[in-house]
Amino acid sequence: MKLIKPFRGLRPTRELAAKVASHPYDVLNREEALALAKDNPYSFLHINKPEIDVDPAVDIHDQCVYDKGSENLKRFIEEGVLQQDGEEKLYVYKQVMGKHEQVGLVAVASVEAYEKNLIKKHEFTRPEKEDDRVAHMDTLGAQVGPVFLTYKSDAAVDSLIAQATRSQPEYEFDAEDGTHHVFWVIEDVTLSANIEAAFGSIDCLYVADGHHRSAAAARVKHLYQKRNANHTGDEAYNFFLAVLFPHNQMQILDYNRLVKDLQGATAEQFLEKLSTNFDIHPSGLEIAKPDSAKEFGLYMDKRWYKLIANKTLLANIDSDDSVKSLDVSILQESIFTPLLGIVDQRTDKRVDFVGGIRGLKELEKRVDSGEWQAAFALYPTSIESLMAIADANEVMPPKSTWFEPKLKSGLVVHMLD
Repeated sequence: MKLIKPFRGLRPTRELAAKVASHPYDVLNREEALALAKDNPYSFLHINKPEIDVDPAVDIHDQCVYDKGSENLKRFIEEGVLQQDGEEKLYVYKQVMGKHEQVGLVAVASVEAYEKNLIKKHEFTRPEKEDDRVAHMDTLGAQVGPVFLTYKSDAAVDSLIAQATRSQPEYEFDAEDGTHHVFWVIEDVTLSANIEAAFGSIDCLYVADGHHRSAAAARVKHLYQKRNANHTGDEAYNFFLAVLFPHNQMQILDYNRLVKDLQGATAEQFLEKLSTNFDIHPSGLEIAKPDSAKEFGLYMDKRWYKLIANKTLLANIDSDDSVKSLDVSILQESIFTPLLGIVDQRTDKRVDFVGGIRGLKELEKRVDSGEWQAAFALYPTSIESLMAIADANEVMPPKSTWFEPKLKSGLVVHMLD
């Protein structure tokens, strides 16, 4: 089964690309998005965060919000801000963040392949978040946020994509966060066909980031199919927008935790409880950043501690279990459940999550504010662990991975009609 194919991308003009490109919809709240788009009428936030253009009293899931997004998309098209390619094409997207560089293929991925688990998942989705993306895609008749996919690196694919980057890029700009973005349109029909053929040897793809978008795309496909008496399976709605990166170019940062309280224990009592399973190394004011798996940083009472799993704990970890051997699982099973009474991180209001892009100083800031009593710094989950869990049809604990850099929205849109 073909996993990916080219499509007729709806894209900004070369002159406006940098102004159009925006953060993904799910990394900003309403106020942050409003502030970023306030002086930029071309910002794609008007389309992927349309609540910024309606009364703040209106709930972000009200139908009028999705209608405003549709209205803004149509306006961008009518004004020529976004223009659709006349032929189906593949695209290449390079991101540079500091010393890290990743180069991905922009295509549309098969919903059928997704449903047959040839595009593998590693997370549960939340119904309300799926519903939001379904309403957004359905109302706009478009997928505006790409799903972040990965695959086991392949030399033939790498070589072909590298060939595409030797041409003149369509867009190249620096974003406000310091990341560098380069985007190519593959005009060479032979090269495009060769890339498609090379992906025919790829056994499967993995959802790295965008589980709600891909799940919603599958639901939208069935909605559109029911409405189309002449459904063939070739319509645009049978595919979803994606950017695919080889696994050895992926960068996963730590995903850290804050806890509201120590369930009545003092700091000293909590450390005593921890000593059953961890060797504790106080580091005082110096940040205790984990150096490897099975290590954790703990911050409370303006002091850092490094927690290293001891022999007792390691003996109880099944190293052959790809889920239970994850650091996020060890944190849950050895600290959160038995010592803090936090059973489900997905729903418990006593825990919050801080992506590694914000740095460990953010943990200090949040704890020192008095709102949270302690913070845990984790070592990043590996991409190999993610793929192993997906291959085993298992599910990672919530908030296990934080991918950087994030894909910009607005550089290309997949229209569903």
